Amino acid sequence: MTGANGEPPGGERDGATQALERELSVLFRRARAASGELARAVHPELEPAAYGLLVRLEEVEPERATDLASYFGVGKATMSRQLRGLEELGLVAREPDPADGRAWLVRLTDEGRARFSRVRTARRERYLRQLAAWDQSEIAELSRLLHGLNELQFGENGT
Repeated sequence: MTGANGEPPGGERDGATQALERELSVLFRRARAASGELARAVHPELEPAAYGLLVRLEEVEPERATDLASYFGVGKATMSRQLRGLEELGLVAREPDPADGRAWLVRLTDEGRARFSRVRTARRERYLRQLAAWDQSEIAELSRLLHGLNELQFGENGT
């Protein structure tokens, strides 16, 4: 009996896939924990899931709440709740969308941008320390491979 790729089940490819799954599980688990730490560093009351929302806003602001919900694959109610929490903390503000008077655009406040930038800078410095022994070509290759995986898994816009 052979697998879909012509190799016996449990072969080398299966072992590599299992190793990848194991390493991705560790990476995702650590990323979730790091998101909690990063969120608390931005603001002690910030929910861990909201840190990713700040990352996205910093990249594309201003952005409609509906577009943010679509990007993260969550419902409008969930996004509205998260944005309301970020507003209450003074990290984001809503403003009318000049292209559509019924819609709102969301952007980081000056306070939100300052807090987020401080935490992001510290995180990047930590990455630099952790990867100091890696050759730049290895870092570039890891980035290229992760980008390819994200494209396969989540499509162009990351959802």
